[in-house]
Amino acid sequence: MSQWIHHIEQWLLEFGVIGLVIVSFTESSFFPIPPDVLLIPLSIAQPEKALWFSFLTTVASVFGALLGWYIGKKFGRPILRYFISDEKMDKVEQYFQQYGAMAIVIAGFTPIPYKVFTIFSGISNVNIRTLLFWSFIGRGARFFAEGLIIFMLGAQAKTFIEQHFTTITIVGGIVIIIAFLIYKRFK
Repeated sequence: MSQWIHHIEQWLLEFGVIGLVIVSFTESSFFPIPPDVLLIPLSIAQPEKALWFSFLTTVASVFGALLGWYIGKKFGRPILRYFISDEKMDKVEQYFQQYGAMAIVIAGFTPIPYKVFTIFSGISNVNIRTLLFWSFIGRGARFFAEGLIIFMLGAQAKTFIEQHFTTITIVGGIVIIIAFLIYKRFK
């Protein structure tokens, strides 16, 4: 499977920015390959455009979240009934209504599969503005962090990102959770 995915990644790289935009859009709703695998090599090849590529990735990813939301809204509940009881689905929906914004930001920023959260936002009837706003925050933070690292470090960024970026996103996710809990506590 990983060999097949690698071939798809290489093929998409041939399309350059168009491949990046397509992957960024589709990954937010159903595609298994994250946009980082195209964003990073394209940005390293042209570090002066890294922030532009980050912007395009963010915008395409957020618009792809709308497709994920629509998939969840139209098809999510009927499909999930085959795997999850209505009782459990209602419980997940309740949690998503309560913590959906935080979940969207965390999923957008960390290595958690973002598409799961965009689809659940549709199932849970999350307001589209909420989805868009928090997706821009989470996805923008992730992709602009990668772009900024590449812009500053150039080709050396690849090693830095491979060694440290997952840790950075997990720590960032934890900080988001703590900030959210503090906000809830004092609200």
